[in-house]
Amino acid sequence: MKAVILIPARLDSSRLNRKMLADLDGEPLIVRTWQQALQSRLAERVVVATDSSEIAAVLEAHGAEVVMTSPAASCGTERIAEAARHIDGDVFLNLQGDEPLISPENIDLALEPFFSGNPPDCSTLVLPLDPEERVQIEDPHQVKVVMDSHGFALYFSRSPIPFQRNMLPSTLFYRHIGLYAFRAEVLQKFAALPPSMLEEAESLEQLRLLENGFRIQCVITHIDNPGVNTLEDLELVRRIIRSSLRG
Repeated sequence: MKAVILIPARLDSSRLNRKMLADLDGEPLIVRTWQQALQSRLAERVVVATDSSEIAAVLEAHGAEVVMTSPAASCGTERIAEAARHIDGDVFLNLQGDEPLISPENIDLALEPFFSGNPPDCSTLVLPLDPEERVQIEDPHQVKVVMDSHGFALYFSRSPIPFQRNMLPSTLFYRHIGLYAFRAEVLQKFAALPPSMLEEAESLEQLRLLENGFRIQCVITHIDNPGVNTLEDLELVRRIIRSSLRG
């Protein structure tokens, strides 16, 4: 089983332009994400997929492997699917380029199901939420997930799920962490499918998989690493890195 980490990276971003090249204590953000990915025990290869020659030049100066992809790619999944067509691998993990603090342990947790006797179509990570912490549960920017008794996703939503008509202490809540691993053939089928009704309603790409009959294995983690979507996120990550270097 050959696992490859693919990191989609584009220069333009709606909320934080050129964030992939933002400085994080002397290293560009995308370089720090790549460096974290290299620490995975299970992945044999780490490749960055980008349409930006500027990003490619920065990464190649650090020794990273880069695949150039079409600027027409509408999302990260399309970008990594395009790159994967030219890479030998059985499993491809989609690691967003704006995750400079990603834990290598989380990467390996997402890959582990593929090294079992019955590998899934896709795997992802979920984080348990305290039912008393209503802010995250109610926050539409925090994606929630409900699972079956075998840990496969039933549904993802920006709304609080499950809805609590009965306030029972046994009710569990999980937040989705957007790290995905795919069997090679599933990734290509996924990228070729048109956007689905639920995906467009919730603006959640993973619902396209569920609507088309693919199964997503959810793996529980207790490690939460902040990504970078806004200027506030960027400043938080800078403080965390500085603090770790001082420690």
